[in-house]
Amino acid sequence: MNLEELKKKVIAFRDERDWKKFHNPKDLALSINIEAGELGEIFQWRTNEEIMGALKNPEKLRELKHELADIVIYCLDLAEETGVDLEQAILEKLEHNKKKYPVEKVKGSAKKYTEL
Repeated sequence: MNLEELKKKVIAFRDERDWKKFHNPKDLALSINIEAGELGEIFQWRTNEEIMGALKNPEKLRELKHELADIVIYCLDLAEETGVDLEQAILEKLEHNKKKYPVEKVKGSAKKYTEL
């Protein structure tokens, strides 16, 4: 399934429930932030080792999957509401980042582009 097909499923789910009236750009953007916060709570105060150990538990892994899915669902919905071609936006952003972070300068480094 490609991104466009996935977006159609998300929109159909929303429309079957008559939720479009609640899915304006502001509220969708807020929902993305809220869900991102819930995703962050899974990792908060834990070491990488603790996190990877916890994710071996099917229930914890399901929690992670659901939070990621919530974020992506709201992103797809926001793209639909604002007329953004998300596939094209991602490709454009990758091209932009290629220039910002050339391989020869950043490979193996976590420095921000302003520090290069």
